[in-house]
Amino acid sequence: MKAIILSAGQGKRLMPLTEDRPKCLIELSGRSLLEWQIRGLAAAGVTDAVIVTGFRADRVEAALAAMDVPGIRTRTLYNPFYALADNTASCWVARAEMDGPFLILNGDTLFEPEIARRLLSAGGAAITVTIDAKDGYDADDMKVCVGADGRLSQIGKTLPLEIVNGESIGFLRFTAEGGQRFAAEVERTLRTPEGLRRWYLSVIDAIAKADGSVGTCSIQGLEWGEMDFPDDVARNRELTAGWLARGSG
Repeated sequence: MKAIILSAGQGKRLMPLTEDRPKCLIELSGRSLLEWQIRGLAAAGVTDAVIVTGFRADRVEAALAAMDVPGIRTRTLYNPFYALADNTASCWVARAEMDGPFLILNGDTLFEPEIARRLLSAGGAAITVTIDAKDGYDADDMKVCVGADGRLSQIGKTLPLEIVNGESIGFLRFTAEGGQRFAAEVERTLRTPEGLRRWYLSVIDAIAKADGSVGTCSIQGLEWGEMDFPDDVARNRELTAGWLARGSG
């Protein structure tokens, strides 16, 4: 299994921590966020990780060269449009890697290995989105509406709260067929006037609405975190320290 990690962004909302390094290299309990991701993927049996870089790609490459994580190979793809476009462009840069089953992981998503295991063992939908649920959702959450059959109906940050019943954590699984569909829709999206400003999850939204081929995988009760704001850094350090203390890191 291959994972594509979208790590091209700088993370300006985390300044000054990201003044000269991308947010995937912020330190959490002695390891970078990226290393936690690589280790989590390897623990779940993923053997190949493709990291899409952009801001300070040289530092990401150096960090990967210094990592020693058995069982997984890492390599990079450079997104020259990272400062001009949203992460759909990173998916376009990686489209040649979408030739079989694969995962897509946001570069700012921290997860415990059981989340990756659960996603890999999820049902047979062409595209599967990991979702969590909580009591309330804010403007920055990537909200979802999931039908009674477990299929994704809509995904986006601006969904009406009355239809929202979960949020995406930015971790998806694709079959070979689902990957081909996604890559084609990414290509189509980037040919539109607003394409460069679109999140790749808006592409997933379009597919879900078109044919209902997007499934979901609940990871409720498992531990994960995002890296968007300064408060997230302390929270994620506490989370990873707990994993190390329990021997699950």
